Amino acid sequence: MKRYIIFIMAFLLVIVPNKAGATIPGNTIIAKSDKDNITVYAKKMGSLYRDFKIDFKGKVYSRPFWINDTNPSYAPQIYYEDINKDEKKELIIILTKGYGTGVLEEEVYVYKNTNGLIDVLVDNPMAIIYKNVKTKLSTQKAEVSLGDKVSIVDITPLKIRPSNLFEDIGFGSIIDYEVKDNQLIAKIPGQISPAGYIGEIVIVYEFIDKMYQAKSIEFQPADL
Repeated sequence: MKRYIIFIMAFLLVIVPNKAGATIPGNTIIAKSDKDNITVYAKKMGSLYRDFKIDFKGKVYSRPFWINDTNPSYAPQIYYEDINKDEKKELIIILTKGYGTGVLEEEVYVYKNTNGLIDVLVDNPMAIIYKNVKTKLSTQKAEVSLGDKVSIVDITPLKIRPSNLFEDIGFGSIIDYEVKDNQLIAKIPGQISPAGYIGEIVIVYEFIDKMYQAKSIEFQPADL
């Protein structure tokens, strides 16, 4: 009888999903959406969280290679919204791998829920910029071209010394994702010196050919 009871308990541990609110031994809760029953766990290793687990509505999925900074201000962001207009919600998780003065490195992961979480590819915002944006920089102005649209920013109000000015406008030190109005958006500021920003590229994604690609891309000049 005792063996039978032990067998039944072991069997239940294998097939019963993680109960809502239950913890995962050895892991810390680092992000949570109570209204959607989604919890993100990870293990703290130095200044980073690693070995992630996603408790998605009672089922646990492992993501061992994810990393996120341990600063609570940069905890993973969880969204559960319909961003591909199919009337079904997607899970979007935004991680912060690093941050600092003039630096913010975020990664985004999107999943559709079809008998479990399935990864959906998101086009790299830097690849989108390299394919669509042309730039020029002088000591007087910064020029950003997107197709036929050319934006010219007078940089003289920034009073940047020529020795501190970059050779060209740089993108990529800051990659900031957000979900707004059921759309995935990436914002990538343009940098002309270690502390000089002239605006940002804003990419709005849409679901095309089984992945998220740029629906629109525009440059929004800063108010210098």
